[in-house]
This record gives sequence, C-alpha cells and structure tokens, in this order.
Amino acid sequence: MTPKSRKERDQEDRSIESAKSLGAKLIFEVIRREGDEELERPIRSLIWSGVAAGIMISMSVLGEAIFRTYLPDTPWRPLLENLGYSLGFLVVILGGMQLFTENTITTVLPLMSRPGLRMLGRVARLWTVVLIANVVGAFAIAILYAHTPALPSELMPALMELSHHATGMPAGQSFFRAIPAGVIVAAIVWMLPNSEGFGFWVILTFTWLIAAGDFTHVVAGSVEMALLMVTGQLALWPALSGFFIPVLAGNVVGGTVIFALITYGQVRHELKH
Repeated sequence: MTPKSRKERDQEDRSIESAKSLGAKLIFEVIRREGDEELERPIRSLIWSGVAAGIMISMSVLGEAIFRTYLPDTPWRPLLENLGYSLGFLVVILGGMQLFTENTITTVLPLMSRPGLRMLGRVARLWTVVLIANVVGAFAIAILYAHTPALPSELMPALMELSHHATGMPAGQSFFRAIPAGVIVAAIVWMLPNSEGFGFWVILTFTWLIAAGDFTHVVAGSVEMALLMVTGQLALWPALSGFFIPVLAGNVVGGTVIFALITYGQVRHELKH
C-alpha cells in the first residue's frame, strides 16, 4: 500500500475538520461575534428591524387561528394547530429580524466575555430598543387585524380565544411558563450554527414545542395582548401586571440567567481573555 503524501494527509485532515460538528467553544464564539455585530448596529436599523419582527411574529398567532378555525375539533387538533405557532418564528429568525428573546443570549455573551459598565449599558440599550420596537410592531398589526377587513371574519373568534388564553393565566403561572420558552428560544440560537442547512426544522420543531407545552413568549404574546387591548377587552394595568411584566421576566430568566450561564460555564475555562 502506497504511503500517503503530505498533501494527501493535509487534504484528509481538512476534510475531517470540515465534517466535524462545531464544539461548544466554537459555537460560543460564533454567537458572541453575532452579538458584537448586533451591538454595533445603528439605532435606526434596530428599530426598523424590531418593528418588522413585531409585525411578522403575528403569523404565529394567525397560523394557530387558521388551524383552529378550519380543522375538526378532535383530540389531536392541538398538536397540529400548534405548528401554526412556528410560522412567525420561521419568518423572523430566518429573515434576520430583531427578536427580543434572541437578543437575550446573542448580546449577553459579549457581556460575559468582557464584563463592565460600558458593555452593560450597550446591552441594556439594545434590549430596550428592540423590546419597544417589537411591541410597537405587535400593536400595529393588532390594529390592522382588529379594525380593518384584512382578515376573514371567521378567523376572529379563534384569534380572540387564543388571545384570552395567552393573557388569562395568573401572573405567577405566566412567569414560570415563560422560563422554558426563554430556554427554548436560546437553545435554538445555540443550535443554529451547527444545523448545517436544517435551521428550518430546528426552528419549526422547537417553537412548536413552546406552543405544545403551553409556554409563554413575550413578543408573540404581545400580539395577543395588543389584540385584546385595541378591542377594549383588556386594560393597560392588567395587561402589564398579569401578562407582560411576568412573561418578560420569565423569558429573560430562561434565556439569559439560565441558558447563557450554562453555555458560558461550558467554555469559560477555554476562552482567551
């Protein structure tokens, strides 16, 4: 058997390296760099991207409502109906729009790598801008759905049912249901660099899990909250205290405090500071 030349061995080594999955350290670095890029974006870009995400995430609520309206009322309907919830996330994440719960991990990794007041201020600024923009987009699309003939009238009962369910939990339950949703969205961010063209299926599967598990998500839920508010069925303080603030806190705990700390713990001794 002829010995391999150095060139052949180098080529084989490169093939093996390219075929290997990214390790935790490399995934951390990919997401950290994405976070750095997000922190460098102009405020105007963040605002428009955040508003767009708030509008397009409404496809999650709309998708569920369409399934609920047209599928027969059977025990298996919820499992299929919850696939509709994935539609908005597919558009927003694959479209590169600014979704608040994604930012809870992508931008916190640079903060963990280079802690300091200046970096904390930059992260807080981005979170605030993106969250407000997401909510503005949610209200804009809610007004369109509720006060124009943009949607067939037969979809409105299902939209309202979904909205009452999403915002009708006690505040404590909303908080704890939001923690798994924050973990799941952060896990999607962590898995995408290794998905190798299967990002669609990663997002579809795990956002379906959020809906199937009846977990709460602050941006998708803001569309449902806004629908009730613009139709006069939910007042401002109950919306904030019963839904928005608890779910926001739960998503941040799940996406940042739990998931980001776990991922940082895997690699912190390997990182070069």
